[in-house]
Amino acid sequence: MNKLSGHHHISMLTKNGKRNNDFFTKILGLRRVKKTVNQDSPSMYHLFYGDLTGAAGTELTFFEMPVAGRTVRGTNAITRIGLLVPSYASLQYWKERFQQEEVKHSDITTYAGRDALFFEDHEGLRMILLNHHSHEVPAHWQSWDGNEIPENHRILGMGTVEITVRYLQRTVNLLKNLFGYTVVTENEKEAVLQSIAGEVFGEIVVKELEGASEKPGRGSIHHLALRVATVEDLQEWDAKIKEQGFDSTGVVDRYYFQSLYFRDRNGILFEMATDGPGFTVDSAVEDLGKELDLPPFLEEKRAEIEAILEPLE
Repeated sequence: MNKLSGHHHISMLTKNGKRNNDFFTKILGLRRVKKTVNQDSPSMYHLFYGDLTGAAGTELTFFEMPVAGRTVRGTNAITRIGLLVPSYASLQYWKERFQQEEVKHSDITTYAGRDALFFEDHEGLRMILLNHHSHEVPAHWQSWDGNEIPENHRILGMGTVEITVRYLQRTVNLLKNLFGYTVVTENEKEAVLQSIAGEVFGEIVVKELEGASEKPGRGSIHHLALRVATVEDLQEWDAKIKEQGFDSTGVVDRYYFQSLYFRDRNGILFEMATDGPGFTVDSAVEDLGKELDLPPFLEEKRAEIEAILEPLE
């Protein structure tokens, strides 16, 4: 069974797919790589943004829930998403861009030992741009040219993900003992762990916070998916998770990848997802994200589904 190779994707809730699409494609310059629906509730969009092909480790995904209320922030939640940019100059570029676009943001500061620029989307989703110091990124990440962002400042992919929990060691022990994460730093209230030592694209910061659990709503983070190479590896992880006393969904065919889901003992929802087959299984690279794509088992309901969904453009 191979080690986990970083983040696969991260999924959030949005109240309005059109405004969400505008922010992540027009302001952040990400590519919409898949316009599909929540396979468990096909009346709502599931939108994927990322690099040229939506490669594992670059994907930000959103479920559209028009009835979503506001998020009441608290503990036992995934609370922040790091996105990598090439350099300190990139942070300066994005600070100016956020000022022009009236995006809520901080001054350039630091986070987990890196130069950082904190910002939020229009729904309060908390994100950070992190200086990657021109380090190499995974070979399968490919920049997308269909945006106005200068190539030397484009968002590369996912970096540090922050999880806030009531009981720190419950989540730290899961990552360290079950999944083999390396502890980079640790104290009584915070730990930094990496799935691949020295690489930020698989880094998780776990913070301890007492109090009430977060009440999710628009701009909240639903789950973090961890990257697994093959379905055979996924099946082995499923057995190992169950051996440790966790409830797992078992392997679920999501068409674009295979997945399983489980919650840790703080209630954090994790997904494990395979690299393939990827978003080009039903679309050419140049056509990714343009039309509504449905997995085969939903094709017979296409007319019904399209009648419900509001246009994004």
